[in-house]
Amino acid sequence: MSPVLPASLVLDASLALSWCFEDKNVAADRLLDLVVEHGAVVPAIWRLEVANALQTAVRQGRIAAAYRDRALAELALLPIRVDADTDTYAWSTSLRLAERLALPLHAAAYLELAQRRSLKLATLDVALRQAAGALGLELAA
Repeated sequence: MSPVLPASLVLDASLALSWCFEDKNVAADRLLDLVVEHGAVVPAIWRLEVANALQTAVRQGRIAAAYRDRALAELALLPIRVDADTDTYAWSTSLRLAERLALPLHAAAYLELAQRRSLKLATLDVALRQAAGALGLELAA
């Protein structure tokens, strides 16, 4: 296992993407400030999810490729660390959480990481928020 670096929360793609689009809200902006100051940790799938959502927005004509590239560059400047052990738990703990909570496996990876690191989960995804509540995980508001 890799050394555990300090972080304030587990950040999911839905919340990070809200910073890139016009659907920002006050809570999301506060969490951005928290991430800037104290950092965050994400499962290994996070970069793929964020890039995929931005690329989908380009294909749909919602944003330009140049905007996608700027958004990714700005996210890369944030103190967000990718968890090196996501794969270690993919076929065990994350899979069991996905099965138990009827979630996609990539969503369960956020829950697994929050449990393992004893961190709050920052997400706008309703199903993920409900699953976190069912597990007794604290949500970052």
